[in-house]
Amino acid sequence: MQWKRLFAVLAFVVTLAAAGAQIRKIDPTLLGKATGGDAQSQYLVGQAYLQGKGVEQDSTQAAAWYQKAAAQGHAQAQYALGALFHTGQGVAQSDAQAAAWYLKAANQGVAAAQLNLGALYDHGEGVPQGYAQAAEWYRKAALQGNAEAEYNLGTLYERGLGVPQDYAQALDLYRLAATAGNASAQFNLALLYDNGEGVDRNYAEAAKWYNKAADQGVPRAQYNMGSMFVSGQGVPRDLVEAYYWLDLAASTWSGARQQEAISARDKVGARLTAAQLFSAQQRASKWLAAHQK
Repeated sequence: MQWKRLFAVLAFVVTLAAAGAQIRKIDPTLLGKATGGDAQSQYLVGQAYLQGKGVEQDSTQAAAWYQKAAAQGHAQAQYALGALFHTGQGVAQSDAQAAAWYLKAANQGVAAAQLNLGALYDHGEGVPQGYAQAAEWYRKAALQGNAEAEYNLGTLYERGLGVPQDYAQALDLYRLAATAGNASAQFNLALLYDNGEGVDRNYAEAAKWYNKAADQGVPRAQYNMGSMFVSGQGVPRDLVEAYYWLDLAASTWSGARQQEAISARDKVGARLTAAQLFSAQQRASKWLAAHQK
């Protein structure tokens, strides 16, 4: 199983790749409102500094403007400031400060803050470790349709951490997140169908969800797809397809599991014609070129 819980994607944490772009002045009207104390304008100025839009990128300035807006109760600024403390961008890294600001934003209903606060409780970072508290915050974000929170809460139900162990609940939560495109949830949902946990065993459904996760680059899903094509479980037996997925797993995995994938791939490859082998390798090369840029 994949037990790694997910934090929100901090979309406003940017690289400096565009630092050499032409710098324009920030909108003076917006800056004037921010200087005059308008919280929304302060938040937008912070966004501009963080993203380098209209001004030179400056995380420290972004944090200062977020702080002004957050102190006035601006929920998105509180979340943004928490994220900067979480990553140590523009401020000294502090999980405790991140948790404090996430809490303020989470109490105002910001789903990403609820997710990240749950993850801090999950891992015991900046707050005392507590699966029950993690589940509580994940649930709040999940009820708003946050796919990462749905997945994280599903892992807690599957393992019985902070909540009673309940495979059926895990299955429902994984399905919600998987349908939204969460690759980790797609893989875990496939595993439940594969093992018959919380649902009747169904290899066809397992293959369906493994395929979705595999196409998003989950190595174990790629390996499992290859194995299913070898055995004909849930899919027609097809050694060319098996080689294709095992070749991807061999390319995307690392360590001992990579050697396992290489060994399985080569055993299948020995049973293919030269034309079949070339076809499968070409498909794998195209996938890798498209997904590993």
